[in-house]
Amino acid sequence: MPSAAPRPCNFPCCRSLAVSGGRCAEHERDAWVKSPKATKRITGRRLQAMRAALFAHAPLCVHCQAVGLVVLATQRDHIVPLAEGGSDDDDNTQGLCDLCHESKSLAEAMRGRGRGRSV
Repeated sequence: MPSAAPRPCNFPCCRSLAVSGGRCAEHERDAWVKSPKATKRITGRRLQAMRAALFAHAPLCVHCQAVGLVVLATQRDHIVPLAEGGSDDDDNTQGLCDLCHESKSLAEAMRGRGRGRSV
């Protein structure tokens, strides 16, 4: 069976050819592996009980409330993300509306992508 033709490596400033996966042998990416120090996520009924308790205690979006808006919280958010070493307890959670949660998550993802770059 014929294989695909080699293509230029997609690593910045590399002029080598890559046979598969978009990168040459020198710039291969490591397989994604969860950090051994990563916080274990809470799931299931325990998470649902924690969400209910959070929204009963603080039903409004924290970010909207800070600018004078009254919007119901719909997302349980980690103030310090688990990926950045935050804990999964009540002291590190806040209620956010969908819009605020989406914008905060996007900012966290951009920070994460910036940390992972090696040029």
